[in-house]
Amino acid sequence: MSLKPNGLARAAVRFKPASFVGTFVALMMSALVVAACGVLLETGIRASVPAERYANAPVVAAADQSARVVADTVDGPEVTEFPLPDTARVDTGLAAKAAGAPGAADAVPDFTFPVHGLPENGGDGPAGALTGHGWGSHVFTGTALSQGAAPRAGEVVLGADAARAARAGVGDTVVLETADGRAGFRVSGLAEAGAGDTARDGAGGGGATAWFADAEAPVLAGHPGKADAIAVMAEDGVDPHALAAAVEKALTGSGAQTLTGDDRGEVEDHGLAYAKETLFAVGGSFGGIATLVAVFTAAGTVALSVGQRTREFALLRAVGATPRQIRRAVAAEALLVAPLAGLLGCLPGIGLAHWWFGQMQDRGAVPEAVDVHVSGFPLLAAVGLGLLTALGAGWAAGRRPARIKPGQALAEASVERLRPGVVRTVLGLAAVGGGSVLAGVAASSAGADAANASLGVVMLFMLAVALLGPILARLCAALFGLLLRGGGASASLAAANSRTNSRRLASAITPIVLAMAFASTLVFMHTSESHVASEQLRDGITADHVVTAPAGLPGDAVARAARAPGVDAAVSLLDTQVLVPVRGGGETSLQATAVQGVSGSAARLARVQDLDVREGSLDRVGEGRVAIDRTLATAADVGLGDELSLLLPDGTKAAPEVVAVYGRGLGLPAVTMDRASLDGHVSSAFADTLLVSGGDAESLGALGEVTDASGYALAQNVDREFGAWANYMMAAVLGGFAAVAAVNTLVMTVLDRRRELRTLRLVGSTRRQVLRMLGWESLLVSAAGVALGTAIAMITLTPMMRGLTGELPHVPPLLYAAFAATAAALALTAAILPARAALRERGA
Repeated sequence: MSLKPNGLARAAVRFKPASFVGTFVALMMSALVVAACGVLLETGIRASVPAERYANAPVVAAADQSARVVADTVDGPEVTEFPLPDTARVDTGLAAKAAGAPGAADAVPDFTFPVHGLPENGGDGPAGALTGHGWGSHVFTGTALSQGAAPRAGEVVLGADAARAARAGVGDTVVLETADGRAGFRVSGLAEAGAGDTARDGAGGGGATAWFADAEAPVLAGHPGKADAIAVMAEDGVDPHALAAAVEKALTGSGAQTLTGDDRGEVEDHGLAYAKETLFAVGGSFGGIATLVAVFTAAGTVALSVGQRTREFALLRAVGATPRQIRRAVAAEALLVAPLAGLLGCLPGIGLAHWWFGQMQDRGAVPEAVDVHVSGFPLLAAVGLGLLTALGAGWAAGRRPARIKPGQALAEASVERLRPGVVRTVLGLAAVGGGSVLAGVAASSAGADAANASLGVVMLFMLAVALLGPILARLCAALFGLLLRGGGASASLAAANSRTNSRRLASAITPIVLAMAFASTLVFMHTSESHVASEQLRDGITADHVVTAPAGLPGDAVARAARAPGVDAAVSLLDTQVLVPVRGGGETSLQATAVQGVSGSAARLARVQDLDVREGSLDRVGEGRVAIDRTLATAADVGLGDELSLLLPDGTKAAPEVVAVYGRGLGLPAVTMDRASLDGHVSSAFADTLLVSGGDAESLGALGEVTDASGYALAQNVDREFGAWANYMMAAVLGGFAAVAAVNTLVMTVLDRRRELRTLRLVGSTRRQVLRMLGWESLLVSAAGVALGTAIAMITLTPMMRGLTGELPHVPPLLYAAFAATAAALALTAAILPARAALRERGA
């Protein structure tokens, strides 16, 4: 069948513009969403950061910064990578092997670690933050001595900022605190930091820098015998790729990766791996859902547009048009509208992707050095998907009027068919059954399994609403029609209209259900998690004072706090993450799980923190023994006395025994272990938080910023803002798209009823009565859409939240009321405004 536009298609577009404008808008919005998510997905795939610290080192050898899970699939082994929470390191001895590779001029082990600068007299002021390096790194960073000599053991070279802050010069002694403790270092020289040392803030988070002897640096960093990476310098004229091959051969069996080009940048900036995860989640996971919703909504609008012209198709059949000509006309109409709509939708889609990406960068989720990648692939996919959607939906909607007899077509065009199609009804009931089964699975699952099953619940119930729309619309019209009986003649007429034209009502209800279901699910999922986490955090922190410091607390913070007047107990916490294998959806993944390393006994911890222990005892937490949250225990399928397989922050495997299970792992870290178990596996050896019972805040001020439990809880909630923003953003995109689709559908429906509205005016109805009738119909549409959308959201959220938090969903009344009011306002506006315009036309 030729798809070249024929006269029927061109005439339909010319003389029936309202339907095609609605179709055009739906396809354009669909392309916008698909293009935006596609651009973000492509950016996540191609994201990279240029090397800055290692810009002058053509080859870098470093450990793999990802953990891998291999799964057997029908297509063979499938490898999934998960970024490590902290830096995996390599043996310093690899530098000698790399230096011996053909073409290598030198190989330097690199170290970056936080240092606390303390007054020489041991004053009580808060520690100043410095970044420590090995002096050997000056070979590739460009750092040069301005005074003095290179450091030896027990010596340090200070940068200009550090020297000014310490008021120290060559020959003076400064007291510094590292992972190896507090000690005095003789200043052997002063240096001007090169481009490689000033490119990014180091582990200490400050601009001041100190350089130590290479032999001493690993111990000071807290990783004896380990280096962050090995920077390999090339001899003159040696190609970097040839050198990389030689170094890779020299390091065979060591597990180190040999990197060149922009791959070196990922060693410097571990945020890139998490940025890729975020972009994959937005562009891939959310993008897949958004694409389904976009196709679903656009197909419904195309079907509505074709369905509104059933009378015209019937007349064409009556005057001799063949089924082939009808099908060709519908397909040609899609070719006239879809490509242009797709192309125009791609332009704002690119703009949305840039804005969305910029917002993620502003919130620190994506490194500033990463750029948006825009190519023709996602745009072509957006246009092509829109065209296929228009062709498929048009073919499905035009199939019946094209194949039935002309007389039957005219009869069906005059009176709406009351009985829905058998296939459609069976598929709709199957979707309801599938959604119900998945809801049961979600209710009996926990963690990721509950979340994954719940996603299927919302998708299947939305499909059921689309397939069973006319039946649901008739039921809603009958139910809400009872309430409209007391609203006068206009309300009664609105109820009668809705019952008689259930297909038209269903097409208006479905987008509102879509908007309400997805927006409520995404937003109230966050409010539910946040509500439980806030309660757990508020109840779990029983300390009177909480001390924090951006650069970490002094190593003797616990001892100094304990000496303060009135202090009963002081416990420091080092906050980081571990990777825990969990089962979800039949597959194993590595879940990044918050962990707190505790210094002090369980008795002291109990005075400042209440973890709500359900099984076992915290008294046994120590070397090789941990306490975990009950939700994590369920997800990892472990219990009291079992070994919990996990990867420490730097990827080191461990299998500690579970000696306690507690209930506040959502607001507090889900894993509690002794501080010593994390030694050598984290970049910063300094604790993040100090919990103090008793005493007064003034006596603790020298250690850092002091707040109470409520202030600390507020600060922790602020840290969750990106998660909240991400959920709200996704809800806004899906809800906004569905809202536009709802308005578009309602406008198309009202404009298609101009003949009906004129007839009402001819039989004596006033404009006010007609508008009141449409107002009541709009309220019925919005009420039905909100009710169905809310039901789907609650069926989805209840098992999900039971599995994730153990609680029922938390729905803020004002926020829910705002959603419902917005739906009602959109429905009223979309119906009344075009109706006013139609009634102002001549003859109305």
